[in-house]
Parts: sequence; C-alpha cells; structure tokens
Amino acid sequence: MNVFIAGGTSGIGYALARHYLEKGDVVGICGRNPGKVIENSFENLKIFQADVCDLHSVNAALQSFLAGDRNLDLFINCAGSYAEDVAGKISYEEAEEMLSTNILGTANCFEAARKAMKGQKKGNIAVIASVSGIMDYENSSLYTKTKRSVIQMADAYRRALKPFRISVTTIAPGYVDTEKLRQLNHNNLDKKPFLTDVQTAVVIISAAIENKEKLVIFPTKMKWMMKSLSILPSFLLNIIMYRKARWMKDDRP
Repeated sequence: MNVFIAGGTSGIGYALARHYLEKGDVVGICGRNPGKVIENSFENLKIFQADVCDLHSVNAALQSFLAGDRNLDLFINCAGSYAEDVAGKISYEEAEEMLSTNILGTANCFEAARKAMKGQKKGNIAVIASVSGIMDYENSSLYTKTKRSVIQMADAYRRALKPFRISVTTIAPGYVDTEKLRQLNHNNLDKKPFLTDVQTAVVIISAAIENKEKLVIFPTKMKWMMKSLSILPSFLLNIIMYRKARWMKDDRP
C-alpha cells in the first residue's frame, strides 16, 4: 500500500508513518521542517518539504512521491495548528496560522488527494480534527471553530467522492500525549482529562481508516463528556467552557 501523510514529520503523523512502514507499506511524509525526522532507518520512507497552506507545495510533494505511476491508496492529513484564545488574548499571527493551517490546509490536502485518486476510482482519505469540533456554541474558541470546519469539510468531501469509491474518515481525538502537547503545557498534563498515549491513538486511527468509518471520536469517556456538554443551552456552555479554560491556565507561568 502507498501511504502519504501531511504533517507526518512529528507527533501522531510520524507515529502513523512508522505503523504503516512496519507493515511493509511505502510511506511518504511531508512537513514544513523535514529536519524533525532525526533518523530515517526505513527504506520505504520518503520525506518531503511542503506547506499545507500552499496547494502547489502539497501537490508537488505528492506527485514526487507518486512518480513512476504509483497509485495513492491512503492520504492522511495530520497537519494542524493550535493557540489558546478562550480565556486570554490571541495574536493576529496565531489566529492567521490556525485559520490557514486548519482550514485552508485541510482544503488543500483534500484537493491534492482528490486529484490523485479520482482517476483511480478508489482510495482512502483521513483527516485529524478534534473532539472539541463536535461542539457548536457561539463563544467557542477559534481552534474549536476551525476543527468544526474540518469535520464539516470532511462531510462534504465524503459525499462528493463517494461515487468515485473514495472513502473519507474523520478522526476527532481528545488529548493525545505528544511532544507538542507537552511543549504547549510546559510538560504538565495533569489537567488533560482522559489522556491517550500515542500508540493507542495509532491503533484506533489505523483501525478506523481500515474499516472506512466516517467519524471516530476517542477516547470514549471524552466522547460522551463532550456530547453531553453539547446539548446544554449555549449560554450555559459558554460559562462552563470559559471557566474550564481559566482553570487550565491558573497554574501556568
């Protein structure tokens, strides 16, 4: 199987790359900084520099990977950007980065994968969203709104690509214990409920893709907690989520 992973140079993306490589698949990964991959001991791993915010850049990396009439069996978009703005200020640069990466980047990855797979009349596309994206209320964070957009975008592509036998799987995880999450929280994850380790996340994600599931939310406890919160009146949800954000920031320097 030929697998291409955008945002595959670190975190969940690189863990997924290792998973498919260990199965004997050919894997291409791309990111803005390929230097994050310190050691490449896999013969079937191809590394490319690409920015998901630039469609030409993603297409160029993908076409290089597919050189020699190689089919694209699976495209996974793991690229994402996060900056907290529920209980504090957010800079224009942080907002622009989230909007560009999470929304434009998602659209670019879908387009690159769609073009590569349409002629094949088969293929699987997966995108990493967030469990927070299942919630819809007025004062949700910009991050939550961008991830909700990812879920909605995936729904649209799923319907559009179904006649071409191309499946779309949306993954909405809770907190996953990655290096990035630890950096954002000064290595203190005490206030991250239902934390999932990376390898467990890989098992869940890869199974969902293999089974061509539409939407997978994990862990289960986080899924039901968020679904329960989402049925509350908007004004009450605004208060609860704001206080949660303040509580999570209380012990930060």
